[in-house]
Amino acid sequence: MRLFQCQCCGQVLHFENTKCLRCGRNVGYLPERGQMLAVEPEGSVWVIAGDGVPGEGKPSDDRKDDSGAAGDLGDHAAGYRFCANWERSACNWMLPAGEGEAFCLACCHNRTVPDLSDAVNHARWQKIEAAKRRLVYSLLRLGLPLPRPGEGHPEPLVFDFLADAPGASERVLTGHADGVVTISLTEADDATREKMRTDMGEAYRTLLGHFRHEVGHYYWDILVRDGGHLDEFRALFGDDTEDYAAALGRHYANGAPAGWQEGHVSAYATMHAWEDWAETWAHYLHMVDTLETAAAFGLSVEPELDDDGELSAELDFDPHKVRRVRRLLGAWMPLTVALNALNRSMGQSDLYPFVLPPAVLKKLGFVHDLVVQARAAPG
Repeated sequence: MRLFQCQCCGQVLHFENTKCLRCGRNVGYLPERGQMLAVEPEGSVWVIAGDGVPGEGKPSDDRKDDSGAAGDLGDHAAGYRFCANWERSACNWMLPAGEGEAFCLACCHNRTVPDLSDAVNHARWQKIEAAKRRLVYSLLRLGLPLPRPGEGHPEPLVFDFLADAPGASERVLTGHADGVVTISLTEADDATREKMRTDMGEAYRTLLGHFRHEVGHYYWDILVRDGGHLDEFRALFGDDTEDYAAALGRHYANGAPAGWQEGHVSAYATMHAWEDWAETWAHYLHMVDTLETAAAFGLSVEPELDDDGELSAELDFDPHKVRRVRRLLGAWMPLTVALNALNRSMGQSDLYPFVLPPAVLKKLGFVHDLVVQARAAPG
């Protein structure tokens, strides 16, 4: 995730900010332009704060936004509106006022939200929405297709955020089916999620990780199955036609096979070819987002004792636009070593508790190549 800047006072803004902490103006994210803007009300709409005032209305640095124009805030004569979920303190994205849409590019994919009159549901849903916006930010930056419900696409991306029914014996399961990603509200409860992570022997379990994994299943449908890449997929990940229920039962009965670390990014990835893909996809998104964050902070990895350069990396590029996966991987490996060492210094477990053997690197390369192809595809 990149850093942003208030165009009025120069204060650093973070992706989740709703106000500038220096000048106090409301701020919102405009996804079409990849910009965080300070805004002020004007009638029924919001306009860019300080626009037209000498010395204001433009970013104070010369970095280019996603449109390629440094400091260009575009044609905003009609003003902007906040997403309808802004009023529920669950979104800080905006959209042009003239579009007539109630929801932003992230929230328009929501199909079901929980009963928000329940304070616990509301608080957990807010956490889920924050993770979802980070997911959608990455998907937009990567140029991946994001068909919306109602646009005529046979499999639009849809989100259901569901709470367990009171007294019900069956609990909501997080998963994906036919374009619908379901996230259980219990995953937004830190204590419950950590208990599930421990009980299931997982090295990593987060809300954002769930989103990245489940949307991986969606993009398997879009990029692999419908994209004509089944043969290449099967050569790397295995047989996707294997009975899924039988594979699931076998995995939970017997666990991962011996030596799984040589070919899979996680134990769960061994369960079925679909899960191997989804786990690999999630790790690709982990990699891209974390590298962008490192670059935004100007980080570099160059330990003095690293004479052969194995732990050195310059993190000064946009990972969303890299054409060769080798550059991503070359920066990612040293960065994870540094991040894990920092966590250990604080008495925490490794931030990235995974090993990427050569077979997994090839799978990541396959994911990357499909993402690059999707970004270059017309329309």
